[in-house]
Amino acid sequence: MPTMDEAAVTGGGKTGKAGALPMPSLEYTDEVARETAEAYSRVEHVIPAIEWPVHAPYVKAINDLKKARNAVILAHNYQVPEIFFGVADVVGDSLQLAIEATRTDADIIVQCGVHFMAETSKLLNMDKTVLIPDSRAGCSLADSITGEDVRLLRERYPGVPIVTYVNTSAEVKAESDITCTSSNAKAVVESFGVDTVLMIPDEYLALNIAAQTDVKILTWKGHCEVHERFSAAELLQFKEAHPGAEIIAHPECPPEVIAIADFTGSTSGMINHVREAKPKKAFLVTECSMASNIKAELPEVDFVGPCNLCPHMQRITLPKVLNSLLNLEEEVTVDPTVADRARQAVERMINLKQ
Repeated sequence: MPTMDEAAVTGGGKTGKAGALPMPSLEYTDEVARETAEAYSRVEHVIPAIEWPVHAPYVKAINDLKKARNAVILAHNYQVPEIFFGVADVVGDSLQLAIEATRTDADIIVQCGVHFMAETSKLLNMDKTVLIPDSRAGCSLADSITGEDVRLLRERYPGVPIVTYVNTSAEVKAESDITCTSSNAKAVVESFGVDTVLMIPDEYLALNIAAQTDVKILTWKGHCEVHERFSAAELLQFKEAHPGAEIIAHPECPPEVIAIADFTGSTSGMINHVREAKPKKAFLVTECSMASNIKAELPEVDFVGPCNLCPHMQRITLPKVLNSLLNLEEEVTVDPTVADRARQAVERMINLKQ
C-alpha cells in the first residue's frame, strides 16, 4: 500500500545526519494492526477504517522511536486526530503544553504545533533537544509583531505593563513583562493592579478581555488568520438554519462574533464545555481539527457548521514527525541572551496564582 508524504520521511534525502536511525518498515502488517488497534479505537469515529492502514505504520514506528530516543511528543488541540490520539504523549492548549514542557524528563521534545510553541518549549528546556516536524509551521499572530515593535511601544507608553500573548516569537516575549494565553488572559491583565496595560499582538483577544475587566487595554492590530475569518453574519445565518445548536467560540474571534456565541473560551475551555454540556448540536467557531478530536471522544455530539483550517498546523503530519525523530530534524534553537529574558516572561505567567 502506498504511503503518504514519503519524501518527508527521508528528510528529502538527508539521512546521513549524526544520530539518524535506520528507516523502519512502513508496511501494514498483522503485527502493526494489533499494536495500533487501541489507537484506532480512539479515532474510529473520525478516521474511516479504510484509511487506517495508511496511518498505522507511522503510528507504530513513531511510538517505537519515542522509546529509542527517550522522546516525548507534545501536541496542540489543533493537530489532526492521527497525531493527537495516535502518537502524542501530552495534548492541550498553549498554556497546558507550556506547563507540561517544564515537567518532562525526556531528552527530546517533539512539538506538534507551530513554531512559537516549539520556541516556548525550548525556552523552558534549554538543556533538551526540541524538534518541530516542519519549521515552516508559523503563525499570523507571531508574524504581526517584532521585538523592535515592542521596544517602540515601551517608548510610547512608558511605565505601562506589556502583556504578550504566547503566540509570539521568543524575541517579542523577551521584550515583554509577562505572557498570557487565551485561558488566563484576564487574570494576567488584572495581576498588575494598574488601570492600563498593553496587550499584544491579538487585537480581538484584547478587545474581548477588555469587555470583561475595568482595566484599560491598549491593543495591537494582530489577528489569527483562522479566527478572524468568522463573521457575525455567518453565525446568524447558521443559527437560523440550525435552531437549538450551541455556538462555541474562541476569544481570538472578532467581538461581534463573540457577542453572538453561547459560550466563549480557550481551546481547553471549549473542549471542557462540550464534555460537560454535551450539546446535541454544536458549532465550534475555531480550527477544524479540534472538532474532529472532540468528535472522536464524544461521537454523540453532532458538530455542524463551517470551520477554518490552520495552514500552519496542517503542515505537521505523521511522516514529518517520523522524519524528525529519525534524523533529529528540525531542531529549534533560541539565542541564550534572548531566552533568559523571554523565559522570565513565560515563567511569570506559569507561576501566577489564579
